Amino acid sequence: MELSQNTDFTDRVIMAAPAEEPERQYYFIDVMKSILAEKAAALGRKLTMHIETFGCQMNEKDSETLAGILGAMGYEESDSEDADLVLYNTCTVRENANTRVYGRIGYLGNRKKLNPDKRIVLCGCMMQENAAVEKIRASYRFVDVIFGTHNIFLLAELLYRREVGGKQVICVWDKAQRIVESLPRINKYGFKAGINIMYGCDNFCTYCIVPYVRGRERSRAAADIVEEARHLAANGVREVMLLGQNVNSYGKKSDDGISFAKLLRMVSEVEGIARVRFMTPHPKDFADELIEEIAVNDKICKHVHLPLQSGSTKLLAAMNRHYTKEQYLELAAKIKERIPGVAVTTDIIIGFPGETEADVDDTIDVVRKAGFMSAYTFIYSKRNGTPAAKMDGQVSEEVAGVRFKRLLEAVGETSAAQAAKLTGESVTVLCEEYKAKEGLMTGRMDNNLLVHFPAKEEMLGSLVRVNLDECKGFYFLGSLV
Repeated sequence: MELSQNTDFTDRVIMAAPAEEPERQYYFIDVMKSILAEKAAALGRKLTMHIETFGCQMNEKDSETLAGILGAMGYEESDSEDADLVLYNTCTVRENANTRVYGRIGYLGNRKKLNPDKRIVLCGCMMQENAAVEKIRASYRFVDVIFGTHNIFLLAELLYRREVGGKQVICVWDKAQRIVESLPRINKYGFKAGINIMYGCDNFCTYCIVPYVRGRERSRAAADIVEEARHLAANGVREVMLLGQNVNSYGKKSDDGISFAKLLRMVSEVEGIARVRFMTPHPKDFADELIEEIAVNDKICKHVHLPLQSGSTKLLAAMNRHYTKEQYLELAAKIKERIPGVAVTTDIIIGFPGETEADVDDTIDVVRKAGFMSAYTFIYSKRNGTPAAKMDGQVSEEVAGVRFKRLLEAVGETSAAQAAKLTGESVTVLCEEYKAKEGLMTGRMDNNLLVHFPAKEEMLGSLVRVNLDECKGFYFLGSLV
């Protein structure tokens, strides 16, 4: 689907734009910068922007690029939705994410009545759904610009079309046509950043809408990824997270022979990078080469997020996950044996169609045997357009809720027991957040657990040694060594 209500006019500014990317977008950034400067002069103040991100780390990374584009145009960041431009980068993994967005759009419509020049922009995974776009077109005509996951780099150009056309602009691509690099970016943190290494997913888990809204797998060139890491390191970033829907299938469609394990090593060798993380791998593709690289490479964090989804082999087959309960447990044991001290975390879904009490028992059995440090737990959300939505045996909310509580109890007990083993140890943490009122720093360990400890604000972004004095289940209280 590609729609636009503003393609019926010829504009000399658009005609003069370069054809190549990203030069074309820098051209529109400059054009919009002039337009916004005139608006700011008339108002006697700078224009503001507010970006709200829903969903995964990849959306967070996309939002940093969107913020960079808007910042280069002249917008200043604001923490208020009363800003002159509000952008929602949406998620559609669960139905309640869509419902929440519609509610926020309605609120923005009321705010726009007070400020008719306010710009409302929607993008992300939810905008890849035809039904969502049509609903917004029909019911939320005050929304200014809509685009999807495959063309976020067009933001400046689409805003320009809205400015000169005076009508809602909708531009959603069915699939990615190109990967555009080297766009402006505002990192949420100055000391850590995400790097997209691939886009899309080929797994087609039956419950998941992602392959339909993000497209098929496309790996970025390793040289471009390493160069981005060098650029980030030169600007003070100490920790990078390599991002993809299934990172350990990186490079499988490429001819250069660079596997995900090799890419991890290449990024870790960038001067200035002290830590490398990654998210998210798939158990079916977790190769021995990758386990070995994590084990021997001191810069790769000893944290493996290994999505389980269910401990029932029957449900795993229905989910199209390509492994059994026994194979998952074998892999988790291999990871823990080869990487001493590694923290294994996971994702789990309760209430998948056809689930029985015995299936929940199997899942809880895996939780206890695998010894997860933590788990992201979800009640199944039916997504129209996925095979699971049409399956028999849909589980009621009431039944799923009872089962979910059982799972949470098991996860809580296991996680607390795993974390408690670290009490009294001295660990290296990255100082990530400072609370001046309490005089406390929050740092993240190599294994992804948090620790709060007294410190000074100037330590923000530094790697320091901290003693883990008291375990609070999912985090620690500590003191500087």
